[in-house]
Amino acid sequence: MIDSLSLQANLFRHLNADKADLYRQIMDCFATAKRQFRLHLRPDEVLTEGAWSSLPLASRPRLADIQTALNQLTDWGNLESQPDVSRVTSLSDYYRAQYLYRLSQEGEAVESALITFAQALNRRAELQTVALEDITYRLQALRALADDADPDAAKVHEVLRDLVRVFESLTDNAQAFMAGIGRSIELQQAQVQAVLGYKKRLIDYLERFIGDLVARSGGIARHLESLTPRIDALLWLTARREARDSAPGNDQEQQSALEHYQHAWHERWTGLRRWFLSTGHEPSQAELLRTKARAAIPQLLMAITALNERRSGRSDRSADFRTLAAWFADCQDDAQAHRLARAAFALNPARHLAQQPPGNQDLPASTPWAQAKPIQVSPRLREYGEAAPRGVLPRIQDRAQARSLLAAQLQEEHDQIETARQRLATGRITRLSELGPLDAPTFALFLDLLGETLTAQPNPDAIVEAQSGDGLLQIRLQPLAADTQASIHTSDGCLSGRDHLIMISRTGPADETR
Repeated sequence: MIDSLSLQANLFRHLNADKADLYRQIMDCFATAKRQFRLHLRPDEVLTEGAWSSLPLASRPRLADIQTALNQLTDWGNLESQPDVSRVTSLSDYYRAQYLYRLSQEGEAVESALITFAQALNRRAELQTVALEDITYRLQALRALADDADPDAAKVHEVLRDLVRVFESLTDNAQAFMAGIGRSIELQQAQVQAVLGYKKRLIDYLERFIGDLVARSGGIARHLESLTPRIDALLWLTARREARDSAPGNDQEQQSALEHYQHAWHERWTGLRRWFLSTGHEPSQAELLRTKARAAIPQLLMAITALNERRSGRSDRSADFRTLAAWFADCQDDAQAHRLARAAFALNPARHLAQQPPGNQDLPASTPWAQAKPIQVSPRLREYGEAAPRGVLPRIQDRAQARSLLAAQLQEEHDQIETARQRLATGRITRLSELGPLDAPTFALFLDLLGETLTAQPNPDAIVEAQSGDGLLQIRLQPLAADTQASIHTSDGCLSGRDHLIMISRTGPADETR
């Protein structure tokens, strides 16, 4: 076990060795050769094809350096070597050590791990609306296969495999988005124009994704609900088809492989259901993602606000505290520091409780807490914030008179409003200048109606019709000539303005009874 761990550790030693840049360039050469289906590389080929321009001129390797690095990588297990006899033309060439090099199995695993690591670090969070559309199409195809009396196992396997691939891509990107949605650090370091442009693109991007997610989540959930009673048979067909490629063995091993594949497919299907269907009291993952996407917009606006505050020269709390610390450092003595602390943190003299023990009633506020006589605090006051009353509980107060007074006031207000409605809602066209004097309740109702109507008017010369907020009155207002004048006198003053033709009428059955 220890030897295995030591061997695995040696595979990564080239990353922090003294010549790490040289080793990485050599390993990149072999990774490129692997992608080009080349089996081996010679030291001179590595020297020719290596990207040495990124290294300083004094650090660029020679053939002897390449040979030494290849031998070291072979000792660590990243490369494999074998004698090169294709270039032997003499006996001296035969005795000279010449080798061909290629990536070892362990070296390929290390390169794959490093590539995956770099991709995970550099991957930007994405919200894939296309994946939602693909999932819908795959589920529709799966439903069509489920409706078939004898579904084709190959087609079922292909559809489920594509469905899992698309769903894994969606979930991986969604997890990256939910983990790194706050880009406030990047925004605060960016230029203002870049931030504003990114704000518009991000908001459009989120709105588009949220719209597609809301529109397609319902259809995907219905497909999943429809497939749930019939999915076991399709998953069994897929698992049985995959188990055919398992390594040969006895009947028990074959049955275990079949159960393993079937369990794996059930887990994938359960994860797909939980992503779009809520379970019990827990919301679905799609709902959580939608909530996170909506919350990204306020986060972006907060980052932009911080950027604007920095541009306007406003100092943050940390800068204020650093300035205050410098002021404390400049204080001549403790007394001056205490005065600064009282001014900075609004420290006031002690305020003593109102319930003072005998002899403490006239205690001045300048008395420190340590010098004042203590008082007994009830445990109930400490625990519940109030002291338990002593003696008999107070009698229940009879509030019938107060309720009667309140009911009378409400009835009086209702009568005043109804009188005002009868005064204004005549159903006839009248000029504002002909309304005559209005009392205070009628004038208040008239101002409310006039304000609601003028708010709905597109321009001062347009005829407008509106309804009161309670829906009981209908108002029609038609402006007259611009030079006309109307004055309405009330007990609070006179309202003057452009004259209008106004018609106020009741709506609904009340208007018919009149």
